[in-house]
Amino acid sequence: MKIEFAPLNIPLRRRLQTAAVLQWVFSFLALAQCCLAAFVLLALSDWWTLALLYAGWLWLDWDTPINGGRRCQWIRTWRIWDWFRDYFPLTLVKTVDLDPKKNYIFGFHPHGVLVAGAFGNFCTEATGFSRQFPGLKSHLLMLPFWFRVPVFRDYIMCGGLVSSCKSSLSYLISRPEGGNVAVIAVGGAPEALDARPGALTLQVCNRKGFIKLALKHGAQLVPVFSFGENELFDQMLNPSGSPLRTLQDRLQGIMGVAMPLFHARGVFQYSFGLMPYRQAINTVVGKPVAVVQTPSPTSEDIEKLHQIYLQSLTELFEEHKHKYGLQEHQHLTFI
Repeated sequence: MKIEFAPLNIPLRRRLQTAAVLQWVFSFLALAQCCLAAFVLLALSDWWTLALLYAGWLWLDWDTPINGGRRCQWIRTWRIWDWFRDYFPLTLVKTVDLDPKKNYIFGFHPHGVLVAGAFGNFCTEATGFSRQFPGLKSHLLMLPFWFRVPVFRDYIMCGGLVSSCKSSLSYLISRPEGGNVAVIAVGGAPEALDARPGALTLQVCNRKGFIKLALKHGAQLVPVFSFGENELFDQMLNPSGSPLRTLQDRLQGIMGVAMPLFHARGVFQYSFGLMPYRQAINTVVGKPVAVVQTPSPTSEDIEKLHQIYLQSLTELFEEHKHKYGLQEHQHLTFI
């Protein structure tokens, strides 16, 4: 394989953009493991009392990720996130104003490999979420597993990440005065295994838990489609039924975490590596689907609202796909 090296005369701003995305990839793939290892080493060292003190804090703070988390506006506005945004570049597109007196569930599609669009738009202020949607606070839901990792949990909560468990979502969207936005990558870990350039298959047909909670608490549903999300990485072929996919599905079932074998470009060369391609991501926030609060929704209520939501998502995609380089024959497939 011929390796295409990056030129030496790359402008400083592009090097800063690459560095910003590199630290994000590291944070996503390895920071949790590093934090856990550091905590174990601290506990086994002469400084074990610090580890004991932190363990006490962890015990006292255990429920914070399911009670709205602990956002830090200073971290959300770090300059590094501007460089992260400009690497792709990443854009947040608002189609309508949202009432800050209501609570919302943003259904984010597609999941992609590393959910770059959801992170950049809703865990940082790089694309101006608070400016575009004044009075609303965004919270990206993440697997509960990650909030059990010492120190790492505190860092990710600063960006507005919270646990994806049922009680966490209920806490956010039951706020009486409104103003909360819970962002859910609806396809979850299984959808990440199908994330590759050109993929338009969404795992949504059996994803109805968020619909039920929206009805129960009267939260408005908002479809969000992130054009370019699946174009960031290539992935090894893993068709359904293949040995690789069977192994991935089994690991995902055990650990709850997807293990896509992805690749794209490197830091100093463009031929291979774990850095995403410089592919534009345009995250379009659609119109809210009106939801009438139903404390005890029936299966029929859930199914009806689910179909309305899928129709709204389809309309959002069809309305904007030409603007972002997709062809007339390209349509969403729901499984």
